[in-house]
Amino acid sequence: MNIKRVSYLVIVLVVVSSVLLFVKPYVTWREGGERISGEVVVLPEPRLTGEMSVEEAIARRRSIRSYRNEPLTLEQLSQLLWAAHGITDPRKYRSAPSAGATYPFEVYVVVGNVEALEPGIYRYDPFNHTLTLVKRGDWRKALQKAALDQSWVGRAAVDIVLVAFYRRTTSYYGERGVRYVHMEAGHIGQNIYLQATALKLGTVAVGAFYDDQVAEIIGTEGVPLYIFPVGVPGG
Repeated sequence: MNIKRVSYLVIVLVVVSSVLLFVKPYVTWREGGERISGEVVVLPEPRLTGEMSVEEAIARRRSIRSYRNEPLTLEQLSQLLWAAHGITDPRKYRSAPSAGATYPFEVYVVVGNVEALEPGIYRYDPFNHTLTLVKRGDWRKALQKAALDQSWVGRAAVDIVLVAFYRRTTSYYGERGVRYVHMEAGHIGQNIYLQATALKLGTVAVGAFYDDQVAEIIGTEGVPLYIFPVGVPGG
């Protein structure tokens, strides 16, 4: 092999390696290093203005347990996830306050009826505003069974599941951090409520379920704290 050919191959390898450094591999990691690989769905950009004021959303907010058999749009799901846990600042601060900016939550979505989105379980990536597919299939009925057979969990178009990784916060604040994690769950939950109200959707905070069963269904090593069924209100 002559010197010119060797030099050419070296240049090609350097260029390819450089490109790969900047190409996003569609792979994420679970807490503890367990790998999740799957399709990545790029969500529509969230809107920063809407048709309903914060004051009106607060006044209209109710727990809604009855939903029509109608799909959500991908735009609606995007807006809900951004309100729950999206990035709102160049410094990577998010839509809900977090003690010491430790952000102990991961947000999963059990999708059953969303336009242009395959049913399945997805993990929300707030940094890229994308969804990573964890499991295919409609898991709403399985989640309903794990949630003491609360029918609205199975009837909702989607179920948003908040999963806590306590160590992210307790490693800074000790046992006091457990309280801060629970406070943050409330912050995120209220954001979901208000955004759903502004989108003329319905939701309800569900806290009664078997933790281990929900964790197994969505495929996480964290602790599920909340399920938020979301759908088009009915009845």
